[in-house]
Amino acid sequence: MKLFYQYFLITICFLIKVNSIKFYRSVRPKKVFEIAPCPDNSDIVSRFESGLKNGYNITIKKTLSVTTELRLSFDSEAAVLLGDGARFSSTEDNVYNIFKLIVTKEKNDITFIIKGFPAPHSPPYLTSLKINDEENCRRPNLTYFEEFPVGVTKRRNVPDRFCGKRKVLHTELIVSGVSTKAGDWPWHVAIYRQERSTLKYICGGTLISKHIVLTAAHCTTLNGVPVLPDILGVFAGKYYLFRSDITTQELQVHQVIVHDEYSHTTLKNDISLLKLRTEVIFNNYVQPACLWYDEAYDKLTSFDIFGTVVGWGFDRTDSLTTSIHAATIPLIPNLSCILSNPIFYSNAIKDGKKFCAGYNNGTSACNGDSGGGFMVFLPDDLTDNTKKTPGAWYVRGIVSESLSRQDAPICDPYSYTVFTDVSQYLNWIKNNVGT
Repeated sequence: MKLFYQYFLITICFLIKVNSIKFYRSVRPKKVFEIAPCPDNSDIVSRFESGLKNGYNITIKKTLSVTTELRLSFDSEAAVLLGDGARFSSTEDNVYNIFKLIVTKEKNDITFIIKGFPAPHSPPYLTSLKINDEENCRRPNLTYFEEFPVGVTKRRNVPDRFCGKRKVLHTELIVSGVSTKAGDWPWHVAIYRQERSTLKYICGGTLISKHIVLTAAHCTTLNGVPVLPDILGVFAGKYYLFRSDITTQELQVHQVIVHDEYSHTTLKNDISLLKLRTEVIFNNYVQPACLWYDEAYDKLTSFDIFGTVVGWGFDRTDSLTTSIHAATIPLIPNLSCILSNPIFYSNAIKDGKKFCAGYNNGTSACNGDSGGGFMVFLPDDLTDNTKKTPGAWYVRGIVSESLSRQDAPICDPYSYTVFTDVSQYLNWIKNNVGT
């Protein structure tokens, strides 16, 4: 009996020990990472955990007196949650992600919770922190989440880590011909031309830097001659075609650069650049697209290339759409394209500097979409095949021409669209961007 009792006690102790280990493991705290988001100021600290499910913290480690004014800015759509000691002094700016606060209680430090894009996307980075109008973050670090094991995908081996990224939460899946949300395509611009006393919408274009728009040559010429820059206008951040948007930036054109060998009769070398008189200001609704580069082919997830064309082009009612629409279409082998209409397409793509794309099913680019980009999404992580994988958008082609319907001078949506192949003009673009 005594031996049985000892065995019973040993068993109970063992179970208690095992359960305590399990309990300890279940409540073991997550690893917390810490870094100065502004390398020039150690008083500002960012703290975060793996997954960033609950956002991250920004702490200002200095005594702030009551009524001190704070102004926080971020690089993408953000939500700021306040703790004890501060309140919002005005409505947040959802275009430039600016939050103005007032300190209500003197404290040795003050902390805010920042929420935005979930991992593996990069959350909103702090770009500015002003205390009573004095800048305290002059050199913000806009990549530090990628350096820690918190689930944020690192963008590797690309020419520009900051282009081609949306800055607002958006619908991940774009289907053919559907309307979009403001901010989905922040690099797409509207090009207008002055005709008598009015501005008339003529084409789309793609913003590839703060002062350069990529478009088609037939959009910026008349009878093959470049138009005067003074009669052109560029509207960035525009969503509605026939009404004003608070997100729109109206820009004047300083220089029209048309390819030297452009032919207005054959649309050969149908490519041009617009140099803006003033730089655009990047925000949630205005961002540059990435320019295609040779190594981009290595980042394609399959041999089939799909691109998205956006714009205000003609819809099924033969009229311009009131808001930006998008259509995702495949790049078509040259032979398939030519066989669909040998006379037209053999002439259109014979020089090897254009390609065809479309479905032949009613989904295509049309009048009004000219000059817009054929945008290809490249994921940052090639092993992630989900629709929510982070990545960037690259301009692969420019809407150039298409077959017309027999009953009207409007595109035939059941034919392929011809695009200027941007990959054939990379040197020309780079050589002219600095002119």
